[in-house]
Formats: sequence, C-alpha cells, structure tokens
Amino acid sequence: MTLLHRQTSASSARPIRPPRERGTGKAFALAALMHLLLGWLLYHGINWQNNTPAGSEAEIWTEIPDTSTPTPRPAPPPPTPVKVQPAPPPAKDEDADIALQEKKRKQQEAAAREAQLAEQRRQQEQARQEAEEKRQQQLAAAAATQKAMQDKQKQIEQQRQAELQKQQQQKAQQDKQRQQQQAEAQKQEQLKDQKEQQEAKAKADAQAKAKAEADAKAKAAAQAKAKADAEAKAKVDAERKARLAQLQGQLGGGTASTGEGLAKSGTGKGAGGNSPSPGYAEKVQRLVAPKVHWSGESDVKTVITVRCAPSGTLLSAEVRTSSGNEQWDAAALRAVQSSNPMPLDTDGKAPAMFLITVRPPQ
Repeated sequence: MTLLHRQTSASSARPIRPPRERGTGKAFALAALMHLLLGWLLYHGINWQNNTPAGSEAEIWTEIPDTSTPTPRPAPPPPTPVKVQPAPPPAKDEDADIALQEKKRKQQEAAAREAQLAEQRRQQEQARQEAEEKRQQQLAAAAATQKAMQDKQKQIEQQRQAELQKQQQQKAQQDKQRQQQQAEAQKQEQLKDQKEQQEAKAKADAQAKAKAEADAKAKAAAQAKAKADAEAKAKVDAERKARLAQLQGQLGGGTASTGEGLAKSGTGKGAGGNSPSPGYAEKVQRLVAPKVHWSGESDVKTVITVRCAPSGTLLSAEVRTSSGNEQWDAAALRAVQSSNPMPLDTDGKAPAMFLITVRPPQ
C-alpha cells in the first residue's frame, strides 16, 4: 500500500509531457551522420587541393666487399642526415581560403558536436523515459502483485472465517445434540425412578395388604383361640364347680367357707389349701417356658393366676396383670394351660392357687 502511494505521489509531482513521436531518434541520427559525412568530405577535399608535395634529397652509400683477402671490417660511417627542404610558403589567397575552410570546418564540427550532443541528450532523455516507463511498469506490476497478494490474503481470511463459522456451527449442533441426549437420559432416569417408586409402592401396598390380612387372620385365630380358651375355661370351671360340689357333698357341706377361702387366697386349710414353697414358682416356670410359642417382641411379661387340685390338675388359669399385648397374653395363657398337670410341691401336693410370671424365651 505504501509503495503504491509513493508511485502515485511521484507520478503526480512530475509534469505531464506530450506523447513522444516515433522515428524522431532515427531522423536525428541520420541527420547527424550526414553532417559528419559532409564535414569529412569538405575537409579532405580542401586538403587534397591545397597540399603540394615537398621535395626531398637523399644520398645513398654502397660498399663493395673485398672477397680476396679477409680484412677487418671498418666501422661504418655515421649516416648522413637527409636534408628536408621546407615547403614554400603558400600564397595569401590560399591562406585566406584555408582559414575560411578551417572556419567552416570548425563550424561544421561544432554543428556536428551540437547535433551529437543533442542526439545524446535525446537518447538520454529517451533512455530516461524508457527507464521511467519501465519503473512505472515495475511499480504497476508490484502494485498488481501486492493487490493480488492482498486479494489472496483476503480470500484466505474469508475461507478461515468460513471454516471457523462452520466449526462453531458444528460445535453448537454437537452441544445441542449432547443436551438433547442428556435431557433424554434424565427423562429416562425419571421414568425409571417413577417406575421403581411405583413398583416399590405397589410392593409396599402388597406387603401392607398381606400384613393386614395376616394380622386379620392372626386376630381371627386369636379370637377363635380366645373363644376356645374361654369355652375350655368355662368347661374347666364347670368341671371344677362340679368337682367342688362333689367334694362339698362328700364333706357334708361344712366346707363351704373353706372353698370360698380357696377361691380368695388359696391359703385355707381345706383341700388343696396349702401355700407354695419358695422355689415352686420357678419349677412351674421351667415347665411352662418350653411351651411358649412367640416370635414377637421380647420385653413383655404377663402375670397369670393358677388354680389347681392337690393332685396337680389344672382347675383354672387367668391373666392377672396384662402386658398390654393381647396376642402375647393369649400365648402365655396357652403355654400355662398346656402345662397341665402342674408339678407337686415339697409336701407332695400342688398348691391350690399361686401366681406365675411368664416371659418370652431368651
């Protein structure tokens, strides 16, 4: 860009010249050649007409050698100088013509020199113009080359920008696809989580339903068992009452108060009215413990009142202090009832009434 600006400034600083005519140099060269040829002819023509041959004298010496006897050769004499006669002085008219011709010759030589200088100046000017034209052409070529390079650089930059834009578009498309894939993966994960939650909820509902059904069945079984136990208890009570009545009939009716005392405290003096020894309760617990069937919590206990005949036959068993868990109370009561007959005490008889604390097996 700077080179083109310099070229433009240099061209604008020089004055504009008219176009150079063709053939001018050849015309000047021919004119100068004709002038030189004319001057040469005039010069030699005048000299040919005015120069007269000058006379000259010469002496020739010839030595004849003696061939009879050899004699020493004498030294040659020095050569005699040739006398040249000076040319006669020209006439006055001839001097005037010669001076005139010399003047004309000088004028012609001056004109020829002027023509030669003019031709040289013209040739120099022509060479300068040609050099200037060549320089202008070189500058134009350099400017064209620079412009071509700039265009090529611009094209390369445009291609680079297009490639960069294409890469950015590809990257944006890849980012969009990656985001879509991530969104799809998140959606699939959410669906999977929802499905798992639904399955877990369905499983929990099924388990809760199964547990509720099991609890209902267990409750129904417990109720049936309680009913059966109540019926068995009623039957045992009826048998006990019948037996008591039989015993009262055998004793003659005087033991009614004794039977009442047995029912209240179990310490009467009537049949089976003896109190248990200190280790009897542990003996009964060892008998009852293997018959306890329980898989629930282990920190429960139930106190049961047991009444039995002197022979150890179980007359009745009922919950005195509940654990708060009806199922455990029923299991403890079943274990005591299944332990009939009760073991005998140290006196060989079973206590009429005693308390036993039942706990789940450890």
